[in-house]
Amino acid sequence: MGQFLKVARADELASGSARLIEVEGRRIALFNLNGTFYAIDDTCPHRGGPLSEGLIQGDVVVCPWHGARFRIETGEVLSPPAPHGVACYPVRVQGGEIEIEI
Repeated sequence: MGQFLKVARADELASGSARLIEVEGRRIALFNLNGTFYAIDDTCPHRGGPLSEGLIQGDVVVCPWHGARFRIETGEVLSPPAPHGVACYPVRVQGGEIEIEI
């Protein structure tokens, strides 16, 4: 089991948006879906596209480089060209601070 690290304030990330955070050398995409926060690896396994810059469609993010689709809640790949999904990190909000378990 890892440790939870503060990465942002909950009021800094609007619903329906994402941002890149860097934690312990990892690039992680942080999403706010209707007030619930999710974190997945930011780098698409196909060619390295930044998922934090992708189009959000409901609970799916589309890689901005080649269109691979990933479920935000789990990191599961939903369509090629990505060969597999990305890591998903537990997220919690404590006192208005978003924390990710690394």
